[in-house]
Amino acid sequence: MQTKFLLDESQMPKYWYNLQADFPEPLPAVLHPATKQPVGPADLEPLFPMELIQQEVSTEREIEIPEPVRDVYRLWRPAPLYRAHRLEKALGTPAKIFYKYEGVSPAGSHKPNTAIPQAFYNQQAGIRTLTTETGAGQWGTSLSFAGSLFDIDVTVFQVRVSYNQKPYRRAVMETYGAKCVPSPSELTEFGRKVLAEKPDHTGSLGIAISEAVELAVQDPNTKYALGSVLNHVLLHQSVIGLEAMQQMEMADCWPDVIVGCTGGGSNFAGIAFPFMGHALRGGEKSRIVAVEPSACPTLTRGKYAYDYGDTAHMTPLTKMHTLGSDFTPPGFHAGGLRYHGMAPMVSHAKELGLFDAVSYTQRECFEAGVLFARNEGIVPAPEANHAVKGAIEEALRCKREGKDEVILFNLCGHGHFDMAAYTAYFEGQLEDYEYDEQELAMALSGLPSVSG
Repeated sequence: MQTKFLLDESQMPKYWYNLQADFPEPLPAVLHPATKQPVGPADLEPLFPMELIQQEVSTEREIEIPEPVRDVYRLWRPAPLYRAHRLEKALGTPAKIFYKYEGVSPAGSHKPNTAIPQAFYNQQAGIRTLTTETGAGQWGTSLSFAGSLFDIDVTVFQVRVSYNQKPYRRAVMETYGAKCVPSPSELTEFGRKVLAEKPDHTGSLGIAISEAVELAVQDPNTKYALGSVLNHVLLHQSVIGLEAMQQMEMADCWPDVIVGCTGGGSNFAGIAFPFMGHALRGGEKSRIVAVEPSACPTLTRGKYAYDYGDTAHMTPLTKMHTLGSDFTPPGFHAGGLRYHGMAPMVSHAKELGLFDAVSYTQRECFEAGVLFARNEGIVPAPEANHAVKGAIEEALRCKREGKDEVILFNLCGHGHFDMAAYTAYFEGQLEDYEYDEQELAMALSGLPSVSG
């Protein structure tokens, strides 16, 4: 019984896949925060190099991966696909469970898939410094790694609660040569404003984005990099699903169900979008399930509306599922999923009925992660535990229904820097936060008014 399905380096994708080419309806326009009119490339130039702006608006189905990027990808890609034989046995399910493992990257997650091209395109444009935000630190670590390879200085604003929870993640960023700052910080005008109002603010991705954007727009040699949400980020992550398609063929299987966790949407899009596009073009259709935390239920409880990507309202307005840009999620451990919004492409796909969304509490997700670790050996990141939980629920459904369906999920990173969270789980200290109905209503009431 084969366990690992490995592609040769020569089989690594040469093109990224862009779902925009196959959407039955185009994405709603991105709007300027001041004028509320559609943005043009010039509006985005203070933040991103032109090559990434072109990818952001492209509707081409395939975009070539530059050779210097593929050269770095070879350090860990193609990533393995595994059959979870032992987990299947432990669950007593007739289902076949496969998982794509992105934790083999140097940074330990799927994030370098986009950090590498972003650093490359910025270097080509003569940029010397990049600013960014990070939650749990997976993205900050990945951009720090990419910056070290392409000789770019990186400043990372890390959400304060995660900065305090995960000191070793910060140490890895510093090992790669980056500067890591807890957010909200005294470094920016917006950070100082937030701290003046609430000195012990735990931070949020929305605030960290505001700080990183503020620094980037002040200096022509500095640009901003985002680890999720944007179209070009989801594009770069498509290597995950493109490889998985080849590997499922090697396994002589095709997924009936595909599961991914969602925060901003990049790893979910990475695994799901190539399969979604395949179905939209008339190929075999898989049922796709997005799993999110109950404490930050963007897809299951958020509103599909135009909103800002950050708390200071400096970013363009995008139509997405949102909890409101003023929403500060509770400090649960899946820091990478603590974002008020959702990738516009993921939101659009949800509105088109291309996938389902469910939410689970952090304790039930950790329980799933521990079961997975004790059978498959890999300790998943808290974010990835949501996908594990989703896959286990599907496998148990198959057991109840007596169906031998094929389940594929994305294990987007390992949890080696998140052991404090596992310790808290074992000691019974993990709380299940329900988001605050009243706070959510307040944040949603502050949504910008956009006609149409």
